[in-house]
Amino acid sequence: MAQPAEAARTVIMTVDDDPGVSRAVARDLRRRYGASYRIVRAESGESALEALRELKLRGDLVAVILADYRMPRMNGIEFLERAMDVHPDARRVLLTAYADTGAAIDAINVVDLDHYLLKPWDPPEEKLYPVVDDLLEAWKRSDHRPVPSTKVVGHRWSARSSDVREFLARNQVPYRWYSSDEPEGRRLLAAAGEDGMRLPLVVTPDGTPLVEPDPADLAAHVGLATRPAADFYDLVVIGGGPAGLGAAVYGASEGLRTVLVERSATGGQAGQSSRIENYLGFPDGVSGAQLTDRARRQATRFGAEILTAREVTGLEVGGAARVVRFSDGSQVAAHSVILATGVSYRRLAAPGCDELGGCGVYYGSSLTEAPACQDQDVYIVGGANSAGQAAMYLSRFAKSVTLLVRGPDLSASMSYYLIEQIGRVPNISVRCGTVVEEAHGDGHLERLTLRETDTGRTDEVDAQWLFVFIGAAPLTDWLDGTVLRDERGFILAGPDLTADGRPPAGWELDRPPYHLETNVPGVFVAGDARAESAKRVASAVGEGAMAVMLVHRYLEQS
Repeated sequence: MAQPAEAARTVIMTVDDDPGVSRAVARDLRRRYGASYRIVRAESGESALEALRELKLRGDLVAVILADYRMPRMNGIEFLERAMDVHPDARRVLLTAYADTGAAIDAINVVDLDHYLLKPWDPPEEKLYPVVDDLLEAWKRSDHRPVPSTKVVGHRWSARSSDVREFLARNQVPYRWYSSDEPEGRRLLAAAGEDGMRLPLVVTPDGTPLVEPDPADLAAHVGLATRPAADFYDLVVIGGGPAGLGAAVYGASEGLRTVLVERSATGGQAGQSSRIENYLGFPDGVSGAQLTDRARRQATRFGAEILTAREVTGLEVGGAARVVRFSDGSQVAAHSVILATGVSYRRLAAPGCDELGGCGVYYGSSLTEAPACQDQDVYIVGGANSAGQAAMYLSRFAKSVTLLVRGPDLSASMSYYLIEQIGRVPNISVRCGTVVEEAHGDGHLERLTLRETDTGRTDEVDAQWLFVFIGAAPLTDWLDGTVLRDERGFILAGPDLTADGRPPAGWELDRPPYHLETNVPGVFVAGDARAESAKRVASAVGEGAMAVMLVHRYLEQS
């Protein structure tokens, strides 16, 4: 551990069991902050805790603690949890060797993690210092008091509790989870005057209790923007997946007054992926949550507004303006609109699945549920990349993971690299030609009836966890009567509108629609909601950027 140079200076501590990494972190921190802060380093959680106790006894303040996740005997989360008891007001950063979404979510729940960083952090001027600068400023503003956090009291088999946890985690809102049948959970319920019959209870950082909050109310109380700052913009982007975030980044960076509207959480289906390994520029892979967080911060840095928990219900043409209407009756207008609404997973039609939704049956990866699958048997329905990525992630927790695939094999819809990885994991098995016939359970999933598609033979298996990744349903019903769509609901644009050599009905301009332009001039589509799109993260981001280029062309000629 570095020797204190001056007793009065506030401490920044770094903990890593690799001596080389430990010295490198301390060196970079000392170069930037050494004149104002003492840099203390330790090479194990035990020695770091001893140093923290000594600092506490001397009355020294600790502003930031950076801890490596993968340390022997005591990992970074365990260390930070114990460090909170000694210096609860210190800002906490987890260092990971790769984008470990599970570790980050665990850390958010357990230790109110403020940030996580990938190693290596070169160059520190771009990847380390901006994060530490923000944490130091936040520590100063807090007047060195413990940072209050959102508390969620719920039940393991409560669908609404699961929804709230997923909403907070995907929106990067730190929270603490308390089971309603544990002492602290019961104390929080009693303090709010609740008996636990209505769950979840959310207690905001300022102490406001929210019982069974809807997404908009929850978003407003935890600091997420839900209302536009202006009435008129150059560009409204509807949908916060990779296409929408790409459009927001390029739109705002090129000078357009841009607002992005998302009904749930930015990232879309990609944001729920535990690991994306074929995205350009990330040779070691990247989690959907981390990719989303970077894109969201990038968009806001360029000046884009991001609204969360706002459901769009209508699109109207008002002269040169395009008017977007929300479910609460309010509206916002713009010169142009990019539709990046993405798709949602189709629901399983098997009896029992609707009744058990959120109580053992989950649509999407539901990363917040993964730790609860420890040493249990998990079933996944689907044969595309999203199902394969979920299988790889859940295999780290579950005793066994079984992929249920309707088709004869995985090659029709899953990337080769992912098929190879699945084949090397001993606790993942694949049952092809198999579908879910029925789900059974009293209050939560207990059993599944499976059917072989070729023989019709059925068998029943014990199961408490079923994750569903089937098909893609576009979220475009609200466009009916305004924007042309194909028979499946995907949005038609560009050449698809002029297949017979004639412009679409009602088209009044003397040019054909641009490549990503819909039948409504100035309204564009990008990403999975577009008919015949590639359904890949990279193509969605590219279409978001291309749509902005076409928006500029439209605005110049309007």
